[in-house]
This record gives sequence, structure tokens and C-alpha cells, in this order.
Amino acid sequence: MIITICGSIKFFEQMLEVKSNLEKIGHTVLMPIKADGVDYWSEDSAGRVEAKKKFEFISEHMNKIKKSDAVLVVNVTKGDIKNYIGANTFLEIGFAHYINKKIYLFNEIPNQKYIEDEILTIEPIVLNGDLSKIT
Repeated sequence: MIITICGSIKFFEQMLEVKSNLEKIGHTVLMPIKADGVDYWSEDSAGRVEAKKKFEFISEHMNKIKKSDAVLVVNVTKGDIKNYIGANTFLEIGFAHYINKKIYLFNEIPNQKYIEDEILTIEPIVLNGDLSKIT
């Protein structure tokens, strides 16, 4: 199966680990782009916005989703939010749903009230860390 990994770039190391584990069980994995020299955690969003435009991060990742059979959201704890799903990742989930891709969450749906109902409506498959549940 071709799987595109989605999630906050803050979790890039975890995504690489998940990618490796998926490949070990026979999947082809597409990853988000992480550009060198971009401060993803700067308080000033102007640099991040320019990088997203320059490298076409959003369009490139949506194209990967189109080529995939499924997406896997690596949703882990960020700050005080367990199983965090950010704005870009939520956008990717919505796009994957719209084009009828399977949607897997690595962990449970987060308690983020502003997106919880929408994610529940989409009915992703929650893996609870068990990649063997991907079919």
C-alpha cells in the first residue's frame, strides 16, 4: 500500500521512525518535506509563510496524498495537547477524505474541541500505535 504520512513537522523524527516501520512491513511511504534553514518554531510566522510558498509545501503534500492509497496521521503529544493535530494536518485529513482515501490516526482522536466533531464525522481508523492494523 502507498501511504502518505501527515503530521506536524515538529514530529518529523517520529514520522521517520513510523516510515521505517511501515517499510519493514512492505508499505511504500511518502513523507512531508522538511526544508533546511527554515525555523518552524519561530514566533515570527513571515519566514514560515514564505518557505511554504517558495517550496510549495502544501501543494506538494496534497499531490502525495493523491498518489496514495491512504494517509497516516502521526498525532503525538505537543505541549499539553495529547495526540495533537494541527491546522495543516487537519487540512490534509479533509483533503484525503474528500478524495476518498483511507485515513489512519497513529493515536486516539485528540481532545481539541475545534476539530473533534469533524474528525469523528470522517471516521478515521485509530491504530493506537499498531501499524499491523493497516489494511
